[in-house]
Amino acid sequence: MAKVKRALISVSDKTGIVEFARELTGLGIEILSTGGTAKTLKGSGLRVKDVSEYTKFPEMLGGRLKTLHPKIHGGLLWRRDDPKDEQEIKANKIESIDMVVVNLYPFEQTVSKADVTFDEAIENIDIGGPTMLRAASKNFRDVIVIVDPDDYGKIINELKTRDGEASYDIKFYLAKKVFSHTARYDTLISNYLSRYGEAGEVFPKYFNQSFLKIDDLRYGENPHQKAALYKEPLYNGLSLVDAKILQGKEMSYNNYLDSSAALELVREFNEPAAVIIKHNNPCGVAIADAIESAYVKAFEADPLSAFGGVIALNRDVNISTAKEILKLFVEIIIAPGFDPEALKLLSDKPNIRLLVLDISQTPAGFEIRKIQGGLLAQERDTGKIDDYRALKIVTKRKPTDDEYAAMEFAWKVCKHMKSNAIIYASKDRALGIGVGQTSRVDSAKLAEMKAGNFSISLKGSAVGSDAFFPNRDGIDVIAKAGATAVIQPGGSIKDNDVIAAADEHNMAMLFTGMRHFKH
Repeated sequence: MAKVKRALISVSDKTGIVEFARELTGLGIEILSTGGTAKTLKGSGLRVKDVSEYTKFPEMLGGRLKTLHPKIHGGLLWRRDDPKDEQEIKANKIESIDMVVVNLYPFEQTVSKADVTFDEAIENIDIGGPTMLRAASKNFRDVIVIVDPDDYGKIINELKTRDGEASYDIKFYLAKKVFSHTARYDTLISNYLSRYGEAGEVFPKYFNQSFLKIDDLRYGENPHQKAALYKEPLYNGLSLVDAKILQGKEMSYNNYLDSSAALELVREFNEPAAVIIKHNNPCGVAIADAIESAYVKAFEADPLSAFGGVIALNRDVNISTAKEILKLFVEIIIAPGFDPEALKLLSDKPNIRLLVLDISQTPAGFEIRKIQGGLLAQERDTGKIDDYRALKIVTKRKPTDDEYAAMEFAWKVCKHMKSNAIIYASKDRALGIGVGQTSRVDSAKLAEMKAGNFSISLKGSAVGSDAFFPNRDGIDVIAKAGATAVIQPGGSIKDNDVIAAADEHNMAMLFTGMRHFKH
């Protein structure tokens, strides 16, 4: 190892760079720099040599060509313990560059803007930066490479305590960090450019993803499993990971799963809506003219299961809603905001997690599930029905206005229930929910039992089913329970038998032609 004598600094994110460069100068380290970084450092009174002066070659092509020069990369790549390398370096009058401080053009921030143009994105693809980072990282035994401003203090401390050098472990740590950083950078570019692929191409041949770790979690689904939270890029502040946590205990793995399910469902509604999730499934859903009323109706669907649940609301939490929620033990409340009085009241229960997030928009992107040996990727289920009255009526009796409204509500909810899913609903609330059964008949019976546990009448209700009824037995069960209308995808080889059963019970039935399996 040798002392650091020369550092090349070229950064887009200039956080802390002046202070860091001043420390380097104080240690007698010469600074090379480019463009805006050199201007910033010189403006702070620091002595800096322009890279173009060092290489005797001008910056060209509007700044595209600055550091791609043998005097730069030779100074980074030569192995200090290799006599042949040293001979070649001296013969070509190349000097050592012992430290590289680079962070890249802000490609992610650029393409995250709603109005970004393709040409603007292309101009924010860094070329010289990644090349220098990779060169320095490959030669990490001899070169310190820094891509993260958070590491500035650590390196200054190393240089001061180790007589101008840094330990092998620190250099290796920094090199690994760089390769992760540049891999993510290239992934962002690849994924962005994939949007402009051949017509009809949804999934590229190589599915690249790069997630940034936000935090280590206490544990996974169970205490013996380790877990961490990662953020997907380019989500524009709309995802659960972007939520502002106002108070409460640390979020757990299961908390995030349930909160995600709650968000997905509550975003289905424009009216004031409340969703209560337990173990990734809804146990209460309702809409109303006011958010307090929506919450109360959602809670009444299954007060037992609501205990310890996750609540998502699509309106700000006011004091009256907060008072109602505090009658129950809950884990999490997600909302666009909290009125000051409500926040003050909820602060008396500091363990309740309060999350603030824009609920008005649903982020785009793929759904990804890992399986043994690979992964499955699919588009998000954004399927919606614009006009329920335009759906095919397959029974003799047409739905009433109230039945149309109830079926619309039921369809929106069953989309977010685990298959097989059956929901009994009125036009503004869930009445009975049956989820995750291996038989659709069992789901219908479970939903009826749930309603009966709380003396909720199913007379005149509508039923939503996420997939078709394979036999008439399910229709017989829901008719006996009191349902008068059904919305389902259709498509069974026994559709005629199912329709005949509905006609026998004088039920109205709509076919959507769309299913919502959720495994």
